[in-house]
Amino acid sequence: MAMWQGAMDNRGFQQGSFSSFQSSSSDEDLMDIPGTAMDFSLRDDVPPLDREIEGNKSYNGGGIGSSNRIMDFLEEPIPGVGTYDDFNTIDWVREKSRDRDRHREITNKSKESTWALIHSVSDAFSGWLLMLLIGLLSGSLAGLIDISAHWMTDLKEGICTGGFWFNHEHCCWNSEHVTFEDRDKCPEWNSWSQLIISTDEGAFAYIVNYFMYVLWALLFAFLAVSLVKVFAPYACGSGIPEIKTILSGFIIRGYLGKWTLVIKTITLVLAVSSGLSLGKEGPLVHVACCCGNILCHCFNKYRKNEAKRREVLSAAAAAGVSVAFGAPIGGVLFSLEEVSYYFPLKTLWRSFFAALVAAFTLRSINPFGNSRLVLFYVEFHTPWHLFELVPFILLGIFGGLWGALFIRTNIAWCRKRKTTQLGKYPVIEVLIVTAITAILAFPNEYTRMSTSELISELFNDCGLLDSSKLCDYENRFNTSKGGELPDRPAGVGVYSAMWQLALTLILKIVITIFTFGMKIPSGLFIPSMAVGAIAGRLLGVGMEQLAYYHHDWTIFNSWCSQGADCITPGLYAMVGAAACLGGVTRMTVSLVVIMFELTGGLEYIVPLMAAAMTSKWVADALGREGIYDAHIRLNGYPFLEAKEEFAHKTLAMDVMKPRRNDPLLTVLTQDSMTVEDVETIISETTYSGFPVVVSRESQRLVGFVLRRDLIISIENARKKQDGVVSTSIIYFTEHSPPMPPYTPPTLKLRNILDLSPFTVTDLTPMEIVVDIFRKLGLRQCLVTHNGRLLGIITKKDVLKHIAQMANQDPDSILFN
Repeated sequence: MAMWQGAMDNRGFQQGSFSSFQSSSSDEDLMDIPGTAMDFSLRDDVPPLDREIEGNKSYNGGGIGSSNRIMDFLEEPIPGVGTYDDFNTIDWVREKSRDRDRHREITNKSKESTWALIHSVSDAFSGWLLMLLIGLLSGSLAGLIDISAHWMTDLKEGICTGGFWFNHEHCCWNSEHVTFEDRDKCPEWNSWSQLIISTDEGAFAYIVNYFMYVLWALLFAFLAVSLVKVFAPYACGSGIPEIKTILSGFIIRGYLGKWTLVIKTITLVLAVSSGLSLGKEGPLVHVACCCGNILCHCFNKYRKNEAKRREVLSAAAAAGVSVAFGAPIGGVLFSLEEVSYYFPLKTLWRSFFAALVAAFTLRSINPFGNSRLVLFYVEFHTPWHLFELVPFILLGIFGGLWGALFIRTNIAWCRKRKTTQLGKYPVIEVLIVTAITAILAFPNEYTRMSTSELISELFNDCGLLDSSKLCDYENRFNTSKGGELPDRPAGVGVYSAMWQLALTLILKIVITIFTFGMKIPSGLFIPSMAVGAIAGRLLGVGMEQLAYYHHDWTIFNSWCSQGADCITPGLYAMVGAAACLGGVTRMTVSLVVIMFELTGGLEYIVPLMAAAMTSKWVADALGREGIYDAHIRLNGYPFLEAKEEFAHKTLAMDVMKPRRNDPLLTVLTQDSMTVEDVETIISETTYSGFPVVVSRESQRLVGFVLRRDLIISIENARKKQDGVVSTSIIYFTEHSPPMPPYTPPTLKLRNILDLSPFTVTDLTPMEIVVDIFRKLGLRQCLVTHNGRLLGIITKKDVLKHIAQMANQDPDSILFN
C-alpha cells in the first residue's frame, strides 16, 4: 500500500504543467496559479485533487528544451515555487517568515534613499488603503442588493404605474390620494389583477394575484439557480463554512474570484426576491470577502502572501456583517469569534476601520429611506422586570432545541443530497421547493411578506399610529400617564394574527430545513431570527394578556399595576430571535452585540445574554457543532477547531505514516540522486512532499521539499540551464563537490529545501501534536527517534485521528 507523504497526496503535476502555471488570471483565483478540480470518486489514499493534464498520466520529465544561459538556482527566484495547490493548506510559518523578510528588506532599504523611504511609507499605509476600498465596495454592493431585493420582492404583488422602478412603499410616498388608514394603498400602485382584469376584488382577482405571485417566484428562483450552475458554482450557499475554512489556511481557487462576486450579487437578489426561506445577511459576508480578495491583487504585499491575505479576509468578513445588520462592532466580534483562525491585534484595528467605512457607505446610500442600515431596526424604551428573565430563559431553551433540531435535520438532508441522485438535479430541486413555498405562503400575509419585513413587524412595539393586526387591541386610544400605551385586552385582529403566526412558525421551521444548502445563495441568519421572533412574539402577547387579566397575582402585583405598560411583546420577539440564531450558529458575544446595535439601547443586554447563553448550553448538550462547523465536516474540509480539546492519550507513533508492516518511508537523499531518480519517484507516487535525508542508511534528517516546488524547479532547469539531463546529480547541499570532466552539470536545489521542518519524537503525546498543528497552522510534521527519521504526520492524519477518537467516520476527511 502506498504510504503517505507531505502535506497531502496529489498527482496534479505532469510534464508540461509548468507552462500551464503561467496562464493564471490573478484576479479570478484565490491563488495566482490555477489548480485542479475536485473529484470525490477517489479513495482516501489517493485524495480527490487529481486531474490528469492533456491525457498524460505520469510525470516523465524531459522534452522542454534548453537555453544557453546558465541559471544559478541559489540566487534567482523560480516562478511558481512557494505557491500552493488547489484544495491544499498553506504553510503559515513559511508565509509569516516571508513577510518578515520582506518587511526587513524594505526597512533596511528605506535608509538608503528618499524613494525607498517613500516606498516604505506607502507599504505601511497600503493596509489601511485596502481596508478603505473594501469598506466602500462592500457598502455599495450591500446598498445595491438591498434596493434591488426590496423592489423585486414587491414586483411579485404588483407594479408602480407612476414609475416601474419604485417599490410599493416609495410608490405611495408622494401620492396625493393616500389616507393614513390606507397608507399602503394608492392609485399609483396596481396589483397584477388590476393590470390584467382591471379589478382587485373577487375570487378571480385573488386567483390572478396568486398565480402571478407563484410565477414570479419560480422565475426568480430559476434564474438564480441557472446562473449559479452555469457561471459560478461557488456562488451557492451562505459561504461562511468555506470562508471559515479558507481563513484557516485552506486553498479553494475561484471561491473568492470576480465571477463568484458578480454572480453571487445578482443571484442573491433573485433568491431573496423569490420568497424562499433564506436571507441575504450570510452571503453578504461572502460578497465582502470576494471584494477583499479581488482588491488584494492591487497590492503586492497581499497578493504574494497567503497569510497576509487572510488577515484582509478577516477584516472583510467584519465589513460584511457590518452592512448586513448595521452593526460595525458586532461585525468585528463576529469575525473574531466565529470565522477567523488568525486574528492579531493589527487585524482587529483594521477590521474595525473596514466595518466603519462599510456602514458609513451603506448609511450614505440609505437603501430603506429611513436613515437606518437594516429594515428591522427598532428602539425600545420600556424597562423590563426581573421576573421576565423566566420567559426569556424559556425562549433560550426553545432556541437551543430549535438549533439542535435544525442542524441534525439539515445535515441529514444535505448528506442525502450529496449521496443520492437528488444532487444531480439542483434546478428541479430549487423549483420544487420554491413552488411549495410560494403556494403555501401566499394565503398567509405573514408568510407572503419578505422575512425582513416580518421580523420588523414582530419587533415593532405597538403605538397609537400602528394599523397592524398585531396592534389591534381594544381601547387602543386610551393612554396612561406619560402618553404610553398600557397593557390592554387583545382584539379580534390580535387573535387572528396569533393563529397566522403559529402557522407561519410551522412553515418556517419545516421549509428552512430543505432550503438551506440548495444551489442558490442562501443565508441562515434571517430565517433563524424569524423563527425565534415569531415564538417570542407569541409568548410576549401571552404574557401581556396574562398580566392584564391577572395583575393581582403574586408574580405581577409587585411591579405591574392595572393600566400600566408592563410587558413589551416586541422585546420578547427580539430575545427569541437572538436565542434561535444563537442555537443554530452557537454565537454568544457577537450575537448579543449585534442585537443591541439593532435596537439602539443597552438596557436589554441582560435579557439577550441570558437567552443567548441558555440557547448555547441547551444546543451544546444536544450536539457540539454549530451549523457552519457541521457543514465543514460534511464537506470534508481540513478545519482544526481551536475550541475543542483533545483529551485522548495516544502518541505520535500511533498516528504517523508509515505504520508497522507498511513499506518504508519514501525519501530523497541530499547528494546521491539523479534527475531521473527523482522523476521516477514523482511519477510512481502521489505524495506532495518528500523528506530529504543524508543517506538511506543513516536516515538523518536534512529537510523537507514540496513536490510542487521540486517539479517546477526541474522543469525550469531543463528549460533554462544548459546541459541538465536525466543523469545530472541533484544536490540539496550548500556546495556541490568538484565533478570529473565531461560529467553532466549538477542541479542545485537547496533553495527550495525547508531546512527547519517541524519534528516531534515518536513518544510525543498527540494532544501536544494537535496543539502544534492548531497554533502554528502546520501542513505536516516529521516524526523522529534519536535523530533518525521514522515517519510523517499530516494535517489530514490528525483530523482523521480526531474523527476516529470521536467515533465519527475518518474517511469523511477528504482534503489536507
